[in-house]
Amino acid sequence: MILSPIDPKQPLQTEYSQAVADLVSALRTGLASNLHSVYVYGSVARRCALLHRSNLDVIIVSHQSFAQQRTTLFNTIKWQFQKRYPHITEINFKTAMVSEVASLDSIFSWGFLLRHCAMCVYGENLSECFGDYEPSWEIAKHWNMDIEDWLAVYRNRIARAKDDQELHKSQRIIAKKMLRASYSLVIPRDRNWYDSPLECGKHFLRYHPEMQVEVERLVIMLSSRVIPKRSIIGMIDSYGDWLVKQYKKTEFRIG
Repeated sequence: MILSPIDPKQPLQTEYSQAVADLVSALRTGLASNLHSVYVYGSVARRCALLHRSNLDVIIVSHQSFAQQRTTLFNTIKWQFQKRYPHITEINFKTAMVSEVASLDSIFSWGFLLRHCAMCVYGENLSECFGDYEPSWEIAKHWNMDIEDWLAVYRNRIARAKDDQELHKSQRIIAKKMLRASYSLVIPRDRNWYDSPLECGKHFLRYHPEMQVEVERLVIMLSSRVIPKRSIIGMIDSYGDWLVKQYKKTEFRIG
């Protein structure tokens, strides 16, 4: 099965279209001729963002590095957006230079991300440098083989969370990662790709119905409800350990 790119002709949700336009304007002002192109990905690009729940995920491609002005530029944009667009919970930035993106080494990283998970909102669309992709273990493992590292990092963050807001943010992030990692395990059989964590869980269960309870718990972790630390850590230690072992088994089998 050939994966379809996100339709660029479909308009963004009304609540996000002006925010994206303002973001592009701020980046053009801040980076001037160094800015090559801008992309949005995640729920805003898929037109399923939720007010006061969804982040604005952005990819900035530049001609040269802008490391020296990066922190100031991004903090200024975030401060402005907190005032103008309170329904956007956070802006997440990924950055790369043109030479990094338009490279054979980036086929399963930047290539796949731009071609099938993102939408160009300014500049030359580098996704056109890449052909369409078929679902494969190469894609699956590139995006989720790091699950063991994520589990260790977020186990620590959750254990050290100082308040409910910090805990809730971490529980949602690791729940999304675990649901997506779950589906990636079955991509070689299912031959598809889903970015939505809920869709990932649903299609994963077609192959592992015995994990129904675990997936239901991860879905609860995605909700607005704050889960006790011990319960989240329990999921990371039990189901997370199962995921890690399955990845190692699959990599050994498929390579």
